[in-house]
Amino acid sequence: MLPNHAPLVIAEQFGTLASLYPGRIELGLGRAPGTDQMTARALRRDLLCSNDRFPQDVRELQYYFGPIQEGQAVRAIPGADTEVPIWILGSSLYGAQLAAHFGLPYAFASHFAPEQLIDAMATYRELFKPSDELTKPYCGFVMNVVAADTDEDAAYLFTTLQQNVIRMRRNTRGQLPPPIENLDHFCEPHEKTTAAHALRCSAVGSLETVKKEMQYWLDQTGANEIIITGQIHDHQARLRSFEIAAEAARGLHFSSKD
Repeated sequence: MLPNHAPLVIAEQFGTLASLYPGRIELGLGRAPGTDQMTARALRRDLLCSNDRFPQDVRELQYYFGPIQEGQAVRAIPGADTEVPIWILGSSLYGAQLAAHFGLPYAFASHFAPEQLIDAMATYRELFKPSDELTKPYCGFVMNVVAADTDEDAAYLFTTLQQNVIRMRRNTRGQLPPPIENLDHFCEPHEKTTAAHALRCSAVGSLETVKKEMQYWLDQTGANEIIITGQIHDHQARLRSFEIAAEAARGLHFSSKD
């Protein structure tokens, strides 16, 4: 969430990571503060400023990650000449347009805001300008994957994420709740509908069910990557879910539209 941080600080933090783990670090940049207004005020020094500095800050970060120039007064140490790959993150068309304009890879947050996923992917490809980083579009999207040995077990585990989304909309956030047998006992019908809408980019079920859903969204987006998240209360169940998701991913067909 770049508005919360000075580009130089991010450059040195990720430059440190890239120095420790060469070739394994990527940096995703989001434009939103990613929190409530009170926390945003505590994090940001210039909250009331109406100018959107996100594009300039992205360029500044790229500058710090590049080779040190003659006479360069401010340097990222470590960070300079690490060329950390930058992704633009987004949940609207703005990020797609910016990533296309800068010729950077793009990832869409469809795991909680899927409304503009298809439009954003199309916009990104249509407007993409080749750059030193990329010669053609490269994009991914995030989806929730809750997998188990049976569809019924996965649906039970998925109630954790459903509860979490509903609690966020009630502004009653807390730790990740355990799954429940009947979601109808937890919420009103309209809340359940709202959660289903927000979480529709999800794969919930056994191996074959998850593979089918993942392939569906791949076909819809033509993405180069799927980024998987799984909010599951029990740690062992979460590990099992990722094992099943990895097995499902090995059989996917990435028919990119690029």
